[in-house]
Amino acid sequence: MTKKSYTGWGRALRANGDLTRPDSTKNMTANAPAIGNRRSYGDAALNDAQNAIDMTRIDRIISFDRDAGLLTVQTGITLGELARVLAPQGWLPSVLPGTGFATVGGAIAMDVHGKNHHHKGSFCEHVTDITLIQGNETRKITPKNAGLWKATCGGLGQTGIITEATLQLTPAKGDLMLVTEQRAVDWDHHIALLDSSDAPYTVGWIDATATGTLLGRGIVEEGETCRGLRPTLRGAKKIPFDAPHWALSAPIVKAFNAAYYRRVPKSGRTVVRPIQDFFFPLDKIHDWNRLYGKRGFHQFQCVVPLDQSGALRAMMETIAGSGLASPLAVLKRMGPGRAGYMSFPMEGYTLAVDFPNRPQARDLIARLEKATVAAGGRLYLAKDALSSGAAVKAMYPDHPKWAAVAAKADPDGLLQTDMTRRLSLRTPT
Repeated sequence: MTKKSYTGWGRALRANGDLTRPDSTKNMTANAPAIGNRRSYGDAALNDAQNAIDMTRIDRIISFDRDAGLLTVQTGITLGELARVLAPQGWLPSVLPGTGFATVGGAIAMDVHGKNHHHKGSFCEHVTDITLIQGNETRKITPKNAGLWKATCGGLGQTGIITEATLQLTPAKGDLMLVTEQRAVDWDHHIALLDSSDAPYTVGWIDATATGTLLGRGIVEEGETCRGLRPTLRGAKKIPFDAPHWALSAPIVKAFNAAYYRRVPKSGRTVVRPIQDFFFPLDKIHDWNRLYGKRGFHQFQCVVPLDQSGALRAMMETIAGSGLASPLAVLKRMGPGRAGYMSFPMEGYTLAVDFPNRPQARDLIARLEKATVAAGGRLYLAKDALSSGAAVKAMYPDHPKWAAVAAKADPDGLLQTDMTRRLSLRTPT
């Protein structure tokens, strides 16, 4: 056991506590929350002044049925490692989030989504069984364990320590991506391109600094797996120190975004990329979160129903007018797929924008949260560090069902984290 100071990916919140890092589940008991690579942005994987179990050494592949595409793994293994190993063999995890450093356990606990949610739904919809440690007992659950399954998928690790899972993989043509990039000239065009896309994977980068007639401009990427000659790979870069506060000032971000938008020709283009570059574009810049300085950053990510695109456009106007946004902003269309009571997705549009951790940004995010509630949307708990329990419970109508199952699975509250305490999630109302 090691006493450690640690953070989530946003680095705005911090915890100090004892971490154990076992290499086996033998004799493991669910007496503290499990954490992975801490790629959640806020406090979902923090447990200040208490213990936590670091699962990243419990990372083995247990079995692989190559014919059926069924893979059983320990949950400390990362999705990037699985993509690296599986793609040359003709398979991929069915859902991949924006970072390959996320562990399988974290992907289950957040029921993550990816660039193919409009076709494939959320991560846990492609999980066939999960092994949990509850207290001193180990049990395997499937979707037939309906209540416990729905409370575990997207359930923030509150129903037990997730140690193993079987994944239904999706076929891949190879370890490359054929990617078509198009400019979206404004908000309506951006939405239209997302709505009309029938590509397996679709995502939009949006210029969160553009205003007026340029509001909502960006680049829509559509991709599919392919095989061929591998492009030359550039080595990973590392951010060696915390950037100064002016590094992401409004003029710099605005100039960068304009240049990034223009990198795609007006007529569009089609390129071949390594799989990792398409799914995990920022992973090749290690510690990129240090670009926001020592105070860290917050990400606001919401989803609103399809008929509320106007409300999302109004949020985009507010963000663009604030001068606080970073270059990292994403717009996607989502399908209806979600596996758990507390799973984030709904059919609609999701917007994600990063902001440096400043008082003005926190005030802005509070306004955006109110607009999300008014639009009948919800916030993504993998990104949240600022919301209130009342707001989150209003966004997640199945919360009381989840809280009841979590209370039964962990009656002494040993698996609680800073997030569940901050939001009073284990309290039904």
